[in-house]
Amino acid sequence: MNKNNLPIYFSVAVVFGMFIGSFFGTGSKPIVGNSSANEQKIKRLINYIQRDYVDQVNTDELLDGAIAQMLEKLDPHSVYIPKENLQLVTENMQGNFVGIGVQFRMIGDTITVIQPIKGGPSIKKGIKAGDRILIADNDTLYGKDLQSGQILKRLKGQPNTEVNLQMYRKSNDSIFNVTLNRNKVNIKSVDVAYMLNDSIGYIKLDRFARNTYKEFKTSLDELLLNGMTDLVLDLRGNSGGFIDIANKIVDEFLEDGKLIVFTKNNKGDVNESFATYKGDFEKGGLYVLIDENSASASEIVAGALQDNDKGTIIGRRSFGKGLVQEEMDLGDGSAVRLTTARYYTPTGRSIQKPYKKEESTTNYNEDFRNRYQNGELFHKDSIKTVDSLQYKTPKGKIVFGGGGIVPDVFVPIDTSAYIPTIFFGRLNNFAFNYVDNNRVQLSKLSIDEFIKEFDKNNEVSNKFFNQLKDYKLSLKTNQLIRRNLKILIARDLFNDIGMYKLQHKSDKMIQKVFELETEQQ
Repeated sequence: MNKNNLPIYFSVAVVFGMFIGSFFGTGSKPIVGNSSANEQKIKRLINYIQRDYVDQVNTDELLDGAIAQMLEKLDPHSVYIPKENLQLVTENMQGNFVGIGVQFRMIGDTITVIQPIKGGPSIKKGIKAGDRILIADNDTLYGKDLQSGQILKRLKGQPNTEVNLQMYRKSNDSIFNVTLNRNKVNIKSVDVAYMLNDSIGYIKLDRFARNTYKEFKTSLDELLLNGMTDLVLDLRGNSGGFIDIANKIVDEFLEDGKLIVFTKNNKGDVNESFATYKGDFEKGGLYVLIDENSASASEIVAGALQDNDKGTIIGRRSFGKGLVQEEMDLGDGSAVRLTTARYYTPTGRSIQKPYKKEESTTNYNEDFRNRYQNGELFHKDSIKTVDSLQYKTPKGKIVFGGGGIVPDVFVPIDTSAYIPTIFFGRLNNFAFNYVDNNRVQLSKLSIDEFIKEFDKNNEVSNKFFNQLKDYKLSLKTNQLIRRNLKILIARDLFNDIGMYKLQHKSDKMIQKVFELETEQQ
């Protein structure tokens, strides 16, 4: 937007804010004044701008900016979703989209399948990792500087519509054609679920979408069949989602009648959620992993379990989002997510971290930097708690409100695992190319064989280091690069299960779980 248009932008924001309140009413009466008069006022202003303003102005863009600015004045989580973004946001929340079902990456100038998605149209038609997509419905896709959005427009579409693809398979140097029917494709919520050892299961939850509980329950049941007596539920980096889905997951661990969470709106109305008799892991041991990026529904889960003295919360203080949003349609394909309530853990603590209404979202989200600088990510004693926000669980454990869930067992951030960002792109490209060139041979290895035997003589990683001759690397950085290269190759070869199994070999929180298990024996 032209800087010369900023005064108009702010004027429209003020005027638009006077009438948009009528969209948020719950009854027949508008919230502010005469809805018709206010609508006429804003329409007249827009007409003036379109007819008389000295420069050309995109009024749609002007109104979008006005809405976004107005919501930013309320709180950091009330947001405007433009109509061009709403479909993607909705897909992420619902946990599915309509397409051909592949994860892809641009390798060179060609769309390359990283992996076909389980249950999707592509995997059913035999498309494999490493296949290249050359043409879609006579539209050549290689040799062009295409962005992800442009590619998605060609591959996604309406349910049961056909797309004809020309593919190249490097492993046998062949070109073939395949016709796919676009259909619903699941965006997985459970990144991985497997047994860490004979008794401890592990589930990594990425989000709380509409399909999350079903995926979680399937994983939980499979682990129980494999002899699981203790579960590690990993919520690190999980930014949240639907509250009712979080409640269903908590219900698997808590006894009938236990309070999970309650919300309170601006009228003081309280809505409580309780566990039922349906839980299948009420007697099992439980460890929940959280970090500074675990937010919202993740904090509902961690807070409900902590307040009910169920399991052990391990990690670092969570993000601190205790505001509930409701999506509201604005009638033109766009929507707002408006904060309508606060949620509280069973002991009555709000975990919403403090914010100032005039504070920008950028400043609010820079909390990680502040925690890093004040030492909180390294030392539990640096976590600031307020005595007046102290609560007791039924068994007498002290817990705190006022901003995030403070874990029962603190694990500092592991900065020793960081490698310089300058190497990330090179590592990713080398790992993919190595797998792509050796896929047939590598596919003969099981995950466990790969973890134990792959690159024991450093032959593969040394080839990568030949690309880094101009860099002076410390022994520590050298070791980290070798480890991360193996992890990335495992990811490209075995998908997420390979990546996580290798990462967990040096994961400080997983190691803490094993320590606690040993202490209890």
